[in-house]
Amino acid sequence: MNMKKLKLSIILLMTFGYSINVIAGNEDRAGEAGASQLLINPWTKSVGWGGANTASVTGLEAMSLNIAGLAFTRKTEVLVNHKRYFVGSEIGINTFGLSQRVGETGVIGISLMSISFGEIDRTTVNLPEGDGSKFSPKFTNLEIGYAKAFSNSIYGGLSVKIISESIADVSSKGFAFDAGIRYVTGDNDQIKFGISLKNVGPTMKASGDGLSFTEENDKAGFDIQSSQNHKASSFQLPSLLNIGASYDFYISPTIDSTSKEISADHRITLAGNFTSNSFTKDQYRIGLEYSFRSMFQLRGGYVLEQSTWFDSEKRTSAYTGPAFGASFVAPLGKKGSTLGIHYAYQMTESFSGTHSIGLRLDL
Repeated sequence: MNMKKLKLSIILLMTFGYSINVIAGNEDRAGEAGASQLLINPWTKSVGWGGANTASVTGLEAMSLNIAGLAFTRKTEVLVNHKRYFVGSEIGINTFGLSQRVGETGVIGISLMSISFGEIDRTTVNLPEGDGSKFSPKFTNLEIGYAKAFSNSIYGGLSVKIISESIADVSSKGFAFDAGIRYVTGDNDQIKFGISLKNVGPTMKASGDGLSFTEENDKAGFDIQSSQNHKASSFQLPSLLNIGASYDFYISPTIDSTSKEISADHRITLAGNFTSNSFTKDQYRIGLEYSFRSMFQLRGGYVLEQSTWFDSEKRTSAYTGPAFGASFVAPLGKKGSTLGIHYAYQMTESFSGTHSIGLRLDL
């Protein structure tokens, strides 16, 4: 690595490292932020890692952890995912993504996540048991990102999210930014570092007819009705900082004499990640993946909360820590296209876990 690349890496690392102090929060502020759906990873492979693969995630899935990994899209990628969120809660999450390489070094990606909560009985102060009608909350995140390879070692990306939340006659809208960098080094690019700053944006505020009510006053001897509005407070977004690293272990590797690319029947990747949350406890993540000929993959991960560690009584998350996943990738034709099927499971405390399944088409 030449001196110019080294200086750029140091500057980027110092910039993002300084961001820890900028967004660092207090765990006592848990529950004060809004738009908490921004903390949900809608995809499958990285969920099986427990989110530990900030440094090694590639393609569309990188938009949930480190946008810089989007730069590793081969040509065109399509990803569809369904998540049964906290089985028993009747919450479903559907996500669609598309990425396209533009030029030699750039990639554009777009993803849409929609959360379905099912139908909920509409209740009022006068009718606490319900008035017979129902409503369906709708949460949607639209993300558009761009990533670029600045060299053979340094990759970066930036994305913007459009956030939409709505319940019965009340809605809120906002936007947030993500940024990330990735540094690759070592023999055969086996060592990777990644840093990403996520969910940085202005405050959001709810509005709508659902915040208004009619007040009656007959103290003057006749009925007077007036329309009043509840004042909704603005809320901040759940910003966070990810810092991760990974290392690839190849068993009996071979190197192509022409392309200099490494290949091996067996690969084991070890990854770790630290998440600095602005409104909840910080988290430590570790993950491991085994790959056989890039066709079969098994992975697992574990998430630890700072100051709670393995004590379930102090845990503030519904997840108990372990996550597991598997993938099967089938080749399509002779041009390198593949079709992948991915599954992941996260263990939870009070529900029957979270299941994720996804289809990935790499053209």
